[in-house]
Amino acid sequence: EWGFSSVMIDASHYPFEKNIAESKKVAEFAHNLDVTVEAELGILAGIEDEIKADEHIFTQPHEVEEFVKASGVDSLAISIGTSHGAHKFKPGDDPKLRLDILAEIEEIIPGFPIVLHGSSSVPAKFIQMIKEFGGEIKDAIGIPDDQLRGATKSAVAKINVDTDGRLAFTSGIREALSKNPKEFDPRKYLTPAKNYMRDFYMEKISNVFGSEGAYKKGTK
Repeated sequence: EWGFSSVMIDASHYPFEKNIAESKKVAEFAHNLDVTVEAELGILAGIEDEIKADEHIFTQPHEVEEFVKASGVDSLAISIGTSHGAHKFKPGDDPKLRLDILAEIEEIIPGFPIVLHGSSSVPAKFIQMIKEFGGEIKDAIGIPDDQLRGATKSAVAKINVDTDGRLAFTSGIREALSKNPKEFDPRKYLTPAKNYMRDFYMEKISNVFGSEGAYKKGTK
């Protein structure tokens, strides 16, 4: 009714049957308005919208077919080791996605659009820039690009990297105001922030997601 083309329902914190029921209600309502629906099965560690999960609950491949058929959703976010927020892993950790779970899910529901939440890479350069220009943020690492490249070769249709965008944008603002402390025109200090974000996403699209030019080709 408000012009959105897609929505997301996260009822993954409920038991399996209630997750289906809640997702189905949203799907039925949204489909009447030609709006697609993304649901979630499995739980990611981390904090999102003030909801905290201390550990991963990986998606169980044997549940996915029943879930997508019974709920009627159009895409499915799964849990294979990604994590919400900027502080996903400590420096020195070696994050590994459960690509075996992803492969098994792809075999069970071939061609069905899969989504990965919490997939930001948390670039070290942005962490350092924020610190250098007066910010406070803990050292952390995110999902390695090589792990994401492996995921994009399968049925993954969308990868969420919102935290990276926030880090890039904040880095640009902090740098601009630090170097020009008398500046008060948002048009001038927001421009470098937008440039950092644009360049980051363009690099990610081209060199990690492998989706450069996909819109013109009509592919994912």
